[in-house]
Amino acid sequence: MAKHNKRIKMDRRTFLQLLAGTSAVGLSGIGSITAVQAKPVTTNARIVIVGAGAAGVSLANRVARETEGAQITVIDRTTRHVYQPGLTLVATGTWQASKVIDINSAYMPSKVNWLQEMVAEYHPSQNRVVTDQGTQVAYDYLLIATGLHVDFDAIEGMSSELIGQHGIGCVYDSPEHAERTWSALESFSKTGGKAVYTRGAGGIKCAGAPLKVTMLSEHYFRRENVRDNIEMVYNSPSAGLFSQPDINMFLKEHFPERGIQLNWHRRLVAIEPERKVATFTTPEGNEQQDYDFIHVVPPMRAPDSLGQSDLAWQEGNFAADGNWLEVDRHTMRHRRYPNVFGAGDCVGTPIGKTAASVKAQVPVVVRNLLRVLDGKHPDATYNGYTSCPLVTEQGQAILVEFDYDLNMVPSFGFINPLKAGWVPWLMKDYMLQGAYNAMLRGRV
Repeated sequence: MAKHNKRIKMDRRTFLQLLAGTSAVGLSGIGSITAVQAKPVTTNARIVIVGAGAAGVSLANRVARETEGAQITVIDRTTRHVYQPGLTLVATGTWQASKVIDINSAYMPSKVNWLQEMVAEYHPSQNRVVTDQGTQVAYDYLLIATGLHVDFDAIEGMSSELIGQHGIGCVYDSPEHAERTWSALESFSKTGGKAVYTRGAGGIKCAGAPLKVTMLSEHYFRRENVRDNIEMVYNSPSAGLFSQPDINMFLKEHFPERGIQLNWHRRLVAIEPERKVATFTTPEGNEQQDYDFIHVVPPMRAPDSLGQSDLAWQEGNFAADGNWLEVDRHTMRHRRYPNVFGAGDCVGTPIGKTAASVKAQVPVVVRNLLRVLDGKHPDATYNGYTSCPLVTEQGQAILVEFDYDLNMVPSFGFINPLKAGWVPWLMKDYMLQGAYNAMLRGRV
């Protein structure tokens, strides 16, 4: 079994002080609405929630608590719940995979009907969905929180079964993938060679994850005293590393300082596992790169049932990039079907797909749904708040928080939003999972 990195130690006093701030962490989120209705809205509306990930479960708990008499149905076959923000720590040897695995039944409110099937068809003009088992479910209001599809097939020669073999890693999609990535990374560190890190083009979940994997890997190599044996390359599909300009500038300087070569406009399109050769598109044509370890980040898109439906964006960047759900980016209400709302990774909004985005979006969706149920106009707005604890090495991180305008919106005055420190690391390592679980229950 692969050994895991030693975790940073902290004294009991420091831990208790930070633990006391957990509620503050849980309540962070500029633009979010954490207060519940003073009185539940009485309604007999049929409310269908598609998805039982972070957004879907959080929506279910809030809607169940803030309505009286509603017929609430959650549609999703997934019984396991994965704490996805922890996958980077699993993939780089800090956490065991078991730490990020939970069960949805522990969070699903008893008040809802949980239909353990998957939506195969959306018929918004008829106010109904059809599952893969042929079950037809009618609704008055539809809340979509399907998450996204990690499209391994978009890379020629790639499949999820290859993760952990032939020097291939990928932090995305499951604890098993992250665990096998750590195994491949640890094995590579013993032999050395060339490590290539990639990022999928377009919208991806946690756009900071490929960067964190790269930096945590580099730190691990240094700690193991093998850094001199390893060449590190990061291939970006664009001319930058991060959407927020200040952090982008920091990373463009920080990566070379750590001996990580940056290549721009390199999009991974094919891989030959046996030869350990990756093909990238460039402005000058295709380019092949040899590797001994490669971190693959496939493109991502909305699930086919949603992306091929009339609910997806029909034109523009969000249609071309991944057929994301069409919503007004502030109210999270569908722009053409007013009884449809969306939250989480599936929505087409110009901001990061993170758990922090979910935490800020879900209260907006629920508030606006309640307003509509009460015969009023939506008044809650999502300002694009997202957050990324950008881990630069084990024990150090930057708490990056910004909005639609890419302005920094720090929640804590004592944390420098442009400098790595130990407090954001301890939040990531010790505290944010508790806040996440509270979010699932609709409490923050």
